[in-house]
Amino acid sequence: MISPLRFPTEIHREVSELVKDFFSAHAHVDTILVVNSCARGRAVAGSDLDLAVLITPAAASQAVQSLETMWQEFSVTHPLIRQFRNTGRFTQVHVDVFDGRMIPTVWDDGGGPDNFEVEIGNRLVYAAPLHEVGAYFRQLQSQWLPYYGEDLRLSRLAMVREACARDLEAIPFYLGRGLYFQAFDRLYKAFHEFLQALFVARRTYPLCYNKWIQEQVIEWLSLPELYKELPPILSVRKIESAEVGEKAEALRALLDRWACP
Repeated sequence: MISPLRFPTEIHREVSELVKDFFSAHAHVDTILVVNSCARGRAVAGSDLDLAVLITPAAASQAVQSLETMWQEFSVTHPLIRQFRNTGRFTQVHVDVFDGRMIPTVWDDGGGPDNFEVEIGNRLVYAAPLHEVGAYFRQLQSQWLPYYGEDLRLSRLAMVREACARDLEAIPFYLGRGLYFQAFDRLYKAFHEFLQALFVARRTYPLCYNKWIQEQVIEWLSLPELYKELPPILSVRKIESAEVGEKAEALRALLDRWACP
């Protein structure tokens, strides 16, 4: 049933029904999910419609490619989807077919952040099913929720913290060479890594690291005092100065205070 979903427009609902009818006809499909803003009732008229289609473990890798290809061929010519895309300049229908395998990556020097926790959150926690969920979806929820195992969590937290600290430590080097934009790029990357470490430290799956930050930090993590310190980190008045270095020091202090094991 999709009635509990609060779609922003009727055409969002109609396209979601179309997607459900298309994919539910295939034997390997376990569960069809609405994800992102529409799933959370935060979408507006110009919002994308994002869906994720979970296929069963028995399906071969070719099944994923085949389903994606068939959907692309179908969606390109369907008049309802064309109509939907014409409702806004940036309005699109995104359908991801996935097999449920969540594999944590191991970063090399310069790696990070990644979407491991984001993917679990958006597909298993914050998604809204378009129909009754399948057995495989329930299995994945029991495997990954409320959070993944402690050994993995501690190793992930250590990896993310190390990457964040490394990026912050590189900033004075770039500033010393007059590479101010590169220094800011490292600061922005470290900011995302800090958010990733913050969520891992608190055993909470995030939505993303560049949207809905206020909602996630204040409402989900109950850290309004921390949120007050986040916007100033990326608010740089003069990039060709030592200011980015000062922001890096402030972010390092937040890392040590809020994202420890």
